[in-house]
This record gives sequence, C-alpha cells and structure tokens, in this order.
Amino acid sequence: MKKISKKQGYWGFDTRNIDTKVRAQDDFYHYANGGWLRKTKIPPEESRWGSFTILRYNTEHQLKKIVTTTKHPLVRGVYRSAIDMKTRNKLGAGPMAPLRLLVRDIKTKEDLLKIIARLHVLGVSAGWGSMVDQDSKDSSRYALHLWQGGLGLPERDYYLLDKPEQKRVRAAYIAHIKKLSALAGASAKESEQISRTVLDIETKLAQVSMKKEDARDSEKVYHKLTVAQLQKLSPNIDWADYFERTHAPGIKTLIVGQPEFFKAVSAMIKTVPLEEWKTYLEWHVISDCSSLLSDRFIRENFKYAQVLTGQKKMRAPWRRALGATGVVGEALGAEYINRYSPAASKRTMDALVSDLFDVYENRIKKLDWMSAATKRKAIVKLRAMKRKIGYPTKFEKYKGLVIESDDYFGNMLRAGEWHHRKQMRKLRKPIDRAEWHMTPQTVNAYCNFGMNEIVFPAAILQWPFFDAKADAAVNYAGIGSVIGHEITHGFDDQGSKFDAKGNMKSWWTAADRKRFMQKSKAFVSQANGVEVEPGVHINGQLTLGENMADMGGLVIAYEAYQRYLKKNRRSMVAGLSPEERFFLGYAQMERELSRPEFKKLAALTDPHAEASWRINGPLSNFEPFYQTFNIKNGDRLYRSPSSRAQVW
Repeated sequence: MKKISKKQGYWGFDTRNIDTKVRAQDDFYHYANGGWLRKTKIPPEESRWGSFTILRYNTEHQLKKIVTTTKHPLVRGVYRSAIDMKTRNKLGAGPMAPLRLLVRDIKTKEDLLKIIARLHVLGVSAGWGSMVDQDSKDSSRYALHLWQGGLGLPERDYYLLDKPEQKRVRAAYIAHIKKLSALAGASAKESEQISRTVLDIETKLAQVSMKKEDARDSEKVYHKLTVAQLQKLSPNIDWADYFERTHAPGIKTLIVGQPEFFKAVSAMIKTVPLEEWKTYLEWHVISDCSSLLSDRFIRENFKYAQVLTGQKKMRAPWRRALGATGVVGEALGAEYINRYSPAASKRTMDALVSDLFDVYENRIKKLDWMSAATKRKAIVKLRAMKRKIGYPTKFEKYKGLVIESDDYFGNMLRAGEWHHRKQMRKLRKPIDRAEWHMTPQTVNAYCNFGMNEIVFPAAILQWPFFDAKADAAVNYAGIGSVIGHEITHGFDDQGSKFDAKGNMKSWWTAADRKRFMQKSKAFVSQANGVEVEPGVHINGQLTLGENMADMGGLVIAYEAYQRYLKKNRRSMVAGLSPEERFFLGYAQMERELSRPEFKKLAALTDPHAEASWRINGPLSNFEPFYQTFNIKNGDRLYRSPSSRAQVW
C-alpha cells in the first residue's frame, strides 16, 4: 500500500480520516471516511451527523449571533416570542382554543368545508393542500395546484403496509394521538375514540393517495381542469366557494395533481359522518399547533419524533426558536449575507459554474447514444439555464406582517396567512423570475424545472463543499459535483421532460427518449439492491432523479478538474495524486452517521439515497475511478462495463 502523509498542511481533507483497514476497491466510502466515522459520535440532539448537518449546525451558531443582537423588528420579534417559554407555559393549550371552537361549532357539511378553507389559509393541514406554482405546460403563467394530503404519518404506506417498520411507527402514532389529545383536555375514553376516528379517516385518505413513486412523475401529476370540470369530478365540495375563501376568487382553470384522490375525498365528505370529520379536523388543529404551545406539548411531540428519527435529546430552546425565524427568512438572510458571506466566494463560484457549463456542453456533443437533433435542443436548454448564486437581488420586506414579541402563537398564524395571501396574489401577477425558494442561510441547492434555473444559497459555499484555502481537487469534488448535480437535475428522468423555456414539452426524438429511459433502468436496479437496515432497501424508482444527478455531478466535476489540471501544474499533496485527492474530497462530502430509525424513515420517504450509496454507487459506474484505484474484477466495487449506469 502506498504511503499517505498524515502531517501535510491544510488542503481541505484530513488524511487521518482514511481507514487503511478497508480496501478502497471494496468500499471507497468507508476507506475515505472510516477514521472519522469510527471516532465520531452522533450528538444526542441529532438523528444524523455529517458534512451537511455539521455545516448546518455551524450556520445555526452564526444565525444565533444575529437573532440575539439584531435590531430588525420582525426577526427579533419572532425569535423572542419563540424562546419565551415562560409565557408559552403560562398560556398552555389556550392559544388554540379559538380554532378548536371553529371546528366544534360546525353544524353542517357546508360549515365543514368553510372551516377547512379557513384552516388552509392559516397553514393547518386537513384533507388536501393547495399551492401556487408555474403551469408546467405554460411556464409564463402561475396556476393554482391542488394536491393530495391530510395524513399525519410520513406517507401512505405507513397506513397500508403491515411490515415491521410501518407497524412500529403506526403504533407510536396512535399512542401520540391519544397523549396529545389528553394534553388538550380529552379524557382517556375520548382519546381512545379520537385515535380510532383519526386513523380510520387517514387510512381512507391513504388508500386513495397516489404512490410516492408516481407523485414525483411530472406527467402523472399534471391534470389541467376548469373549475366546472373539478366540480363534476368532486361534486360534494363547493369549489368556487373554497377558492373564494382561500383568496383565489374567480379562477377559471387549475392543475389537479391526483384527480382520483379528489374524487374519493368528495365521496368521503358525503359518507363519513360529520362528527367524525370534526374529530379529524380538531386533531389536525391540535397536531399542527402543538409545536407553538407549552413545554408539555413540545415534549410529547419530541417523544413521537424519537420513534421516527431515533434522536435522543431535545434540541436547545435557542435552536428550536431559530427554526421559527423561517417565516421571515429573507429578512434574516439579508443580515446573514452582510455578516458572513464574502463577495470573493460568490465571484469564485460564478467562475466555477461557468466552467461546469462548458464541460457539460462538451459532453453532450460527444454522447454516442443521442442523435444530432436532440443534442442541439439539449444544448439550447443548457445555454438557457439560469444560475443564481449566494442571495437574491431583492429581499422580501414582509410588508403588513404583524409580529409581537409576546405572542408566538399569533405570530405564526399571522405569518401563515401572510404567506398564503402572498402566494395567491401571484395568480394575478406575471412570473417573478427573481424569486428564490431557499433563503441565503440554507445549506442546500436546487434546480427549478419551470424556471430552468439552478440555485446555490450562500451557506453552501463553505467547506467541505467550497473553501478558497483548499486544494482545487477538493473544491471541484465538493461544490463542483454539487453544481454538476443540479445541472443534471435539468436533464434527469423528470427534468428532461422540460424544454429551454421551462415548459413540459418533449424535445427528444422518440428513439432517443427510448434509449434514455432504457439507460435509466440501471440506476433503479442498482439502488434497489442496497439494504440500508434489515428488511429496508433503497427505493430505486423514488431515488432515480437524485441518483442520476449524483452520477452526472461526479462525471462533470471530474472532467472540469481535468481541464483545470491541463492549465495548472500537477502536484502531489500528502503523497496523493490529483485524482486520488479528487475522489477523497468527493467521498468526504457525503460522510455521515445516521441512527437506524432515521435511516429507515429516509429510505421509505426520501428521494435521496443513503450516504454511502451516494458515493459508492456513482464511483462503481465511473471508469476514471477504476483507473485511479486499480479496480479489478473480484473487487466489491467492480461492475462489468456493460452493467454500469451512465447517461450524461
């Protein structure tokens, strides 16, 4: 084995984290990260701990300095009201009494629908949901979207499957309904009845809900209807009245994600007794509002969350209060940028992104499976793709939002209604192409198909993704692969259905599309074979888009780094070649410890695969990795060339 220096100066990767007892050819994730994984313990307040979560935790400490010293009245008011547990404990369950009375005063099915509308405006979930987004087939316009909802468990299969994990979580949810209802004043007998009624209605909703694998398919969730057609489909709900009450009066058309769900909900409005609907609605008021109440409610919520995530200890009050500031996230974001986001990072990032786009275009031109006609349109789309880096050009002012430092419950309800009204006003406005869907302090990135844009908030422009003092290999492997990942989302199994203008419109030849979908099957089958916990596997179809984007990110970042090396001198660092350093930096980006409960929850609900697969999966399909680490037939990461998953 080659000698790797442990005493090299800082270059963005600590070679002491390498586990030399693991062969790089068998499990590169644990080879690169094993030392760190072995010596690190998940803090009791966390369900997972790794590159992303540590950076988020560090960012929280930066934000704490802002919220405890800021003079911004909204940021200060939200934070102070959230952390004021003395007042919240004194008020107990009282703040939600008016909402519960709204539900209890329901006398007819017409009243029921009016109260559902009112709760939706305030941000309380019940039955279904609505949102405003671009029309996928006419990206120059906003449209109202209706979406299935109304469940308390993470997703439909927790109600419908009798596998050990679903049964374990379902039993905990039933106990949680009883305990939270009792805290809200119900007797033991009433709590038992509430849990039975809620589970019965939610199970009925789950039975008619679209599967999660289908719900991420942009074609399967696009059904443009007139209000009259919706009324015919779902006749027991007065939709014109609902839209009037939810501040979308006079709309002519809308997009329904799951027509069969709304057909079934309409039938349930008629067949489920009114008193049972009232029980269900009051439960959702209690459940959705409980996090805004006293310590007793917060402790019970945490007890249930422990079952889902395995978290051992509640987070400190300041961290919980910090979460509330999301309702004025851009006001906080503006202060975060002023204090913690150097302009140099943004300039370097601009250059890196341009570099990655050049490489992507070059790869498209060289694809051997795509026709010239489709390549031309792919390049048109790529060149039209916008990039937003760091922070918005204008920050939301939250005009008209009333925040009081001693009224946390009222603040959050007023904020919920303020944001709802803002969304509904979009229906009467042109597309806002300057809008961001993440705040600058968010450690993440995204690709927006309708806008044909990729977005990188300031907070992700930090180590281990980006560090101006680090070796270029680590930066290309880190933020370079994140950039390539987001670009690839525009060309993954769903993003590839959208054209340069953000419209869901095929720009492929039929033969090319068929070849593309055939190539994507390898990603599904490979991921399906990975067991993350006993009896729980990665869902290859659910994670397809993310797995394709991970592969694309690796390929594009590596090629961009090779270009960099041609312009700059190659060197050895810590006894490692540029390529070895690139792959170590890549593996470092996803290193993470997770609790078993969280691993199972993520595998059953999250479109992202678990951490080790996000490294070993792409690398096992990537020829330069084979060459760098001399991967041979018989090594655990080896795949025959014909079985490797590769698209872009």
